[in-house]
Amino acid sequence: MTMTLSTGVSRRGILGVFAATALVAAPTYSNAFGFLRGAGDVRRIRMYSGRTGESLDTIYWLDGNYIPEALAEINHFMRDWRNDQVVNIDARTVDIAAASHRLMGVSEPYMMLSGYRSPATNNMLRSRSSGVAKNSLHMKGQAADLRLTSRSVSQMYKAAAACNAGGVGKYSRSNFVHMDCGPVRTWGG
Repeated sequence: MTMTLSTGVSRRGILGVFAATALVAAPTYSNAFGFLRGAGDVRRIRMYSGRTGESLDTIYWLDGNYIPEALAEINHFMRDWRNDQVVNIDARTVDIAAASHRLMGVSEPYMMLSGYRSPATNNMLRSRSSGVAKNSLHMKGQAADLRLTSRSVSQMYKAAAACNAGGVGKYSRSNFVHMDCGPVRTWGG
């Protein structure tokens, strides 16, 4: 889903050149963003979905501003794949995932197991598992369940918890970490 400008140059190509320049010109690790101490002046998220076969690799924040087109891509990518419902994903959740990714020092994209869940999907999952919350933040576009093959669930959990910016759940048996932008709390640790 790369947008193309009328000149035939992709938006990602332009952002890539600009981001490379910004990385050289500005310190990459900045404490200016509080919990995003490793996020720097360029924020990038890389994910893929085994359910849809789609992948996402986008810079969504540049020099203090979210990029609306990139957020729209994230919203679509993180949709409820069961019914294609799309909501605005809370950018704070994306920030937590991106900062955690950077803290772990990995280049591998996250595998996204669950982003937005419609109420119908959440109810269906609740009927199958006691681990699904009735008022899940997934239904508000404020949570993501993520996995990496190059890092353990414990490593991912520790990186997300180090952000001290939302909820972090460790699901070792299911091999994923839940990250959300709700109240700061941890479980499964």
